[in-house]
Amino acid sequence: MDRKASARWEGGLKDGRGKVATESGVLDASYSFKKRFEDEKGTNPEELIGAAHASCFSMALSMVLGEKDLTATSINTTAKVTLSQSDAGFDISAIHLDVEADIDGADDATFKEAAETAKANCPVSKVLNAEITMSATLKH
Repeated sequence: MDRKASARWEGGLKDGRGKVATESGVLDASYSFKKRFEDEKGTNPEELIGAAHASCFSMALSMVLGEKDLTATSINTTAKVTLSQSDAGFDISAIHLDVEADIDGADDATFKEAAETAKANCPVSKVLNAEITMSATLKH
């Protein structure tokens, strides 16, 4: 299974603008330096990673619970993505998942075990350890 998203950037870092979109058409948004590092409204790469991680984790937790014959009435996950700057440049230094769930029949120990399993096995949790390949073409 392959899914696609694309981004286009025009201009310099601080004065440029970009568009990000998904193959499904669900997302078609603009992004910029000000949207990423200042207070301008709009999306940014870290926010998109957070949304992907929160949604993937919630689905993974639902699967793990199902394997324990439990079904959540609701799973609410927020992912806080931390972008840090060091001498080596910028990096995503941490992602904190804050999850709250309503699950009939689950005790705290079962829930926490299921959440840890989901966190460890959610594909987005593992994505930065993935092999990253690229093809690059310079247009003249």
